[in-house]
Amino acid sequence: MANFNGQTAVITGGAQGIGLATAKRFTEDGCEVMIWDMDEKLGLEAAKKLNCHFLKMDQTDNNLVKETTEKTIKIMKKIDILVCSAGIAGPTFPTWDYPVEEWSKVFNVNVNGVFYCNKHVVKSMRENGYGRIINIASIAGKEGNPNASAYSASKAAVIALTKSLGKETADQDIAVNCITPATAKTRILDQVSQEFIDYMISKIPRNRFVKVEEIAALIAFLASKENSFTTAGVFDISGGRATY
Repeated sequence: MANFNGQTAVITGGAQGIGLATAKRFTEDGCEVMIWDMDEKLGLEAAKKLNCHFLKMDQTDNNLVKETTEKTIKIMKKIDILVCSAGIAGPTFPTWDYPVEEWSKVFNVNVNGVFYCNKHVVKSMRENGYGRIINIASIAGKEGNPNASAYSASKAAVIALTKSLGKETADQDIAVNCITPATAKTRILDQVSQEFIDYMISKIPRNRFVKVEEIAALIAFLASKENSFTTAGVFDISGGRATY
């Protein structure tokens, strides 16, 4: 178990799924946690259950991300850890039929939103000389899933963003890494077809979805002070699916 006593963390999409599992893991390990999420009802419920903070936030709004970052620092005094978990899958279509407006929506949430969060939070980390950022990408960002070009491309962008920022902050004790999970059984699966779900399971040698608690355990290491050397890295948690 990592020791996060005296540390603070922001988790986007922390009201459910991977984000909620991570918030639970962090609070159990002594971390003061702030959940950022669009779903106010679920966010408040999660904050009450975990005895942590909550602020409603839409990460596609750059100005709102900036304002929420400032509010968070006033409440917690600092941000040591940022976990960018919020994201959407988008619909499943072959690329030639993919709706342009849906493509833009996926990129606005998965790429622009992660960029805004990284951009504003890392400024305070650089002022403090310490930080850990973990961006949640996907194995789809490395391999590309058929009929999910927007999601796959957006997660590839998250990987590249992570690598760039990790190199830019390597002169300080700031680690910026991302993870590339196989599919986890979360509400994001409600956005895709059963045929697509069956396809994704068939690609995983372990023949099951990854558990959100398993992902949270990896995030906990990457967010720890012990992770003082690795930055701009990509960590697979794919059940054997990853081939490079």
